[in-house]
Amino acid sequence: MEYSTMICDMHIGDQVEGFYILKGAYPKTAANGKPFLNATLADKSGTVEAKVWNYSGPIGVGDEGKVIKIRGEVSEFRGAYQIVIERIRLAERDDPYNIADLVPVAPIDVDATMQDVERLLRTIEDQDYQAICLQMMHEHYDALRNIPAAKSVHHGFISGLLMHTAHMLKIADFLANLYADVIDRSLLLAGTFLHDFAKEKEFTFSQLGLATNYSVKGQLLGHLVMGAQDVAEVAKQLGVPEDKSVLLQHMILSHHGEPAFGAAVVPICAESELLSEIDAIDSRMEIYRKAMEGLAAGEFSGRIFALEKRIYRHK
Repeated sequence: MEYSTMICDMHIGDQVEGFYILKGAYPKTAANGKPFLNATLADKSGTVEAKVWNYSGPIGVGDEGKVIKIRGEVSEFRGAYQIVIERIRLAERDDPYNIADLVPVAPIDVDATMQDVERLLRTIEDQDYQAICLQMMHEHYDALRNIPAAKSVHHGFISGLLMHTAHMLKIADFLANLYADVIDRSLLLAGTFLHDFAKEKEFTFSQLGLATNYSVKGQLLGHLVMGAQDVAEVAKQLGVPEDKSVLLQHMILSHHGEPAFGAAVVPICAESELLSEIDAIDSRMEIYRKAMEGLAAGEFSGRIFALEKRIYRHK
């Protein structure tokens, strides 16, 4: 029996016991009418799916984000690892686990990255766009430093939003200079910086700081609509001309590219088109980064849902 094995070190057939974060809980009913629990477990090294057969509680959706203790066996289902759990309970106050082993954290220097982001924002030549960005940074400073950028698909770890935003700003800065005859650099950098700010309101967060579920507003409106609303309000407070405010709102509302991927409108200016591509690049590269951590050179992954394919780590 392996105790508190890191998820990235698990192998098919391992008997595991230890403490993990209940990242997702999905009570279901089997074909035979018996209840079971689908779950997503997490530690700082990654996530793994799990099942608890013939189980109706007490652990369920209301416990997402909490630390649990499990005992079970690692198996494979549809090309991906999963743990079949034999015993499960909530962690207790005196249990011997280390939070630092459980919570995934962005592999960045947070203070230095915040300084880099602010330094780049201050190079935005259009003073209206710069003012909106600096005001939003001031109002959402702690959230930008700390929250994940997603629940699970990409950058779903502490300071993930900061890492995602900083990487995208660097890409945007480079491409704005490369396509200077087409792109308004100020608009592109401002839209890139602001595109995911409403993730703070889209999710609910655990005591450990991870995104556990979508908020009511997150489900009814989504971060694109809420982000556009926030920018419109700040622009109004700062007296920014309406045409600039509308352009920034369009950047946010269209950055998912297509309605099928969640965009409220499709990108119809060069800057919004480029923003949607930059977002896709950084999101997908993070998915690759995490997937390759668990692969040896010359190995293929299992099917990755977010990419709709397997990937190969070459030598």
